[in-house]
Amino acid sequence: MNDDTPNSNESRVADQPEVKAQDNAANNGAAKNAAAKAPRKKAAAKKATAKKATAKKATAKKAAARKAPAKKATAKKAAPQKAAAKRQAKPASVVIVGAGFAGLGMAIRLKQAGVNDFVILERGDRVGGTWRDNTYPGAACDIPSNLYSYSFAPNPEWSRSFSGSNEILDYIHYLVDEFDLEKHIRFNCNVTDLSFQEKAGLWEATLEKGEVVRGRTAVMAQGPLSNASFPNIEGLEEFEGKKIHSARWDHDYDFTGKRVAVIGTGASGIQIVPELVKTVGKLKVFQRTPGWVVPRPDFKTPDWHKKLFKKVPASQKAVRQALFWTHETMAMAVIWNSPLTRVAERLSLAHLHNQVEDDWMRRQLTPDFRIGCKRVLVSNDYYPALQKDNAELITWPIARLAPNGIRTSDGVEHQLDCIVFATGFDVSKSGTPFPVKGLDGRRLDEEWHGGAQAYKSINVAGYPNLFLTFGPNSGPGHNSALVYMESQLDYAVKGILRILDGNLKMLNVKEDVQQRHNQRLQKRLAKTNWNSGCKSWYLTEDGFNATMFPGFATQYQRQMAQFEEQDYQLVPA
Repeated sequence: MNDDTPNSNESRVADQPEVKAQDNAANNGAAKNAAAKAPRKKAAAKKATAKKATAKKATAKKAAARKAPAKKATAKKAAPQKAAAKRQAKPASVVIVGAGFAGLGMAIRLKQAGVNDFVILERGDRVGGTWRDNTYPGAACDIPSNLYSYSFAPNPEWSRSFSGSNEILDYIHYLVDEFDLEKHIRFNCNVTDLSFQEKAGLWEATLEKGEVVRGRTAVMAQGPLSNASFPNIEGLEEFEGKKIHSARWDHDYDFTGKRVAVIGTGASGIQIVPELVKTVGKLKVFQRTPGWVVPRPDFKTPDWHKKLFKKVPASQKAVRQALFWTHETMAMAVIWNSPLTRVAERLSLAHLHNQVEDDWMRRQLTPDFRIGCKRVLVSNDYYPALQKDNAELITWPIARLAPNGIRTSDGVEHQLDCIVFATGFDVSKSGTPFPVKGLDGRRLDEEWHGGAQAYKSINVAGYPNLFLTFGPNSGPGHNSALVYMESQLDYAVKGILRILDGNLKMLNVKEDVQQRHNQRLQKRLAKTNWNSGCKSWYLTEDGFNATMFPGFATQYQRQMAQFEEQDYQLVPA
């Protein structure tokens, strides 16, 4: 964002509360004056008035009895009028859906650009998104903390190089406090529909309770990892023991001495297993496909390090840059098949051989696909946990769930007290978390049925004034998601300012521009490791990659650096 971004926002300021205060003061003053001027009544006059009042009450009761049905009818008519009045309230400049990293980052960048009349709709009762929801034992980020944070809001207090979920959530709360965002957030507001009203040039977000919130622009910041999902396994409802999803952890459940299964050996599963094995009686880990696991260079941050970052912020910036370029180099290993790919695979296999002594277990844990095709896993304690006396690795496919446990395809029924599902989320590769309706009745979930597509991952033709975060093909396979996120936020701010300052009714990316952009993306994706043949959550069922960006983070930043108006249709208000 340019330094000459206007700070004043007079044309975008919301209704002033002082006006209501002045009206109330005027009404209160008038009432007091009237009371002061009211003449005092004599006792006789009071009696006469009382008699008249009694007579009037009797008359009023009769009239009320006659008019009751009419009043009810009037009340019924008033209800929709009230709803209409709510809907006709002055629209916000921006409606943001979600108060996780993306939504809060969007709010901060808007404030820094001088846009203050925005509202954040959060379905939960707290901020945090995926870091609020994922509180399972061992939850942490697999990107270094100094890189998994916003460059415009550095945190010199990280306790470790790879911080846990609690500390990341603390950082999110810091963002809310530091940038005074809470007044913009409306909690327990679950959006069930987002529709563009072409005539008015406004987006309407319908909430679960029926209220409609309007905005000149809308930002979908609900995140790709927000809806937890149980796998489609036969007999799921038949199991009579405890079922826990990693993103909906039950902290009241006592695992001590229990027979527990973990289904899933992805990023969540390899963090949960080392913690559960410490307390359970027996732990069975059901693995469908082994993953590539690399060491985690985690260490405690010394106090002098924190003091240096506080006193010399440039030192923390230098560390962040070093981490960025280190991860940028890793793209050559995990995105494309290159000599560095073999180096990364040898590193992972050496890690496996150093930590696992048994030849048969090593064979079971050795992937048969190219590194990078699935998400690369980072852990120092997963392999040791699998070799504990109370742990067992199960590689037979799951046939179904039974009332007392899990049946595998070899005919064995594993008796269990609890099943932990570390099976991931409903990632919107080909749909949306709620109906999104654009011009001429078109629906985004229908258009994305064969795989999600957007322009620069942020705008979709036919859905003017709508901006996505973590949109199609914005996923990194090697670097911090927040590096990509910052580029998206700054690009969205440019588009929003163009709409507000130019008084545009619609800013709509051209269909042919979007098509050409996605044709180039898919051509590049075909040459990546993600599309090399394995099955992963990056791809749709028929192999369409709607998730990842086929390049370096620097290439993505360059793509998002310029807002090119010629790629859009601009319709004045």
